[in-house]
Amino acid sequence: MHSHSHGGGTGRVLWWSLLATTVFAVVEIIAGIRAHSLALLSDAGHNFTDALALFLAWFGLYLQAKPANETKTFGYHRAGVLTAFINALTLVAIAGWIFYESYARLVSPQPVHETVMMAVAAAGLVLNGGIMWGLRFARRHDINIRSAFVHMLGDLLGSMGILIGAAAIRYTGWAQIDPILSMLIGVLIIWTAWDIIKESLNILLEGLPSGLELQAVISAMREVEGVMDVHDLHIWCLGSNTRALSCHVLIDDLPPSTSERTLHRLNDLLSERFHIRHTTVQFEHVNCAVSENGCVIPVDMEESHGHGHPHHHQH
Repeated sequence: MHSHSHGGGTGRVLWWSLLATTVFAVVEIIAGIRAHSLALLSDAGHNFTDALALFLAWFGLYLQAKPANETKTFGYHRAGVLTAFINALTLVAIAGWIFYESYARLVSPQPVHETVMMAVAAAGLVLNGGIMWGLRFARRHDINIRSAFVHMLGDLLGSMGILIGAAAIRYTGWAQIDPILSMLIGVLIIWTAWDIIKESLNILLEGLPSGLELQAVISAMREVEGVMDVHDLHIWCLGSNTRALSCHVLIDDLPPSTSERTLHRLNDLLSERFHIRHTTVQFEHVNCAVSENGCVIPVDMEESHGHGHPHHHQH
């Protein structure tokens, strides 16, 4: 059984955050042009990617809530992961633009109006802090929401840097502080994007979920009463918080009732200890040979036992 949370509260937070961030980015562009501040313009670009991140996070949340159907039999779990990956790539692209513009400003410094920088940066602190507060719970269970949260964190730190830099410009008069701040914001953007890129790619490529050790799962399953061996084990993520497993389990030639008890013990173990709740377990009574085509039971052994390989699925 799959449960889908529509995330109504989180969806509303994302939508209003998107509206506020878009308006603030426009204000920041106007202020950046008036103040001749590349740092403000860079932060405005970052805010526009934040707005895109919030929109994609909201859209991903909407898709994740859709039930499975005949063509999307697993549902839309990975929609949120895909949007998180796209978000992170947009961050890297905007960072490249910031580095280019910062270099040009270092070569040809321009005077800036630090008072405007400080006022806008202070407003940015309030805005991004409020959005992060609204997403603080949902981010723990969804990489899609966490990517939006990390966008906000990066912008919060960027606003703090602009505030400190504007104060430094006021007291030193050194205009190069502005493009240096922009470069630091660019580094911050790449840093915020890297973890999201790494984790979302791991999910999209069906890698082992982070925090799990394959051998630890195998060892725990082998300790279950009635289990002789576990092989051909695969664990992957359907989405940011939905893990799946398939494997072959060697058991004694026991009556069906005993096999069912063994299956329940395995599923309870996987659910409680490893948070894996979508499992496909194939019981076998003879050792199979692993080939490039998968696990193959010798024909003569299969015929001698007079039965095939029951598949047990838990959804």
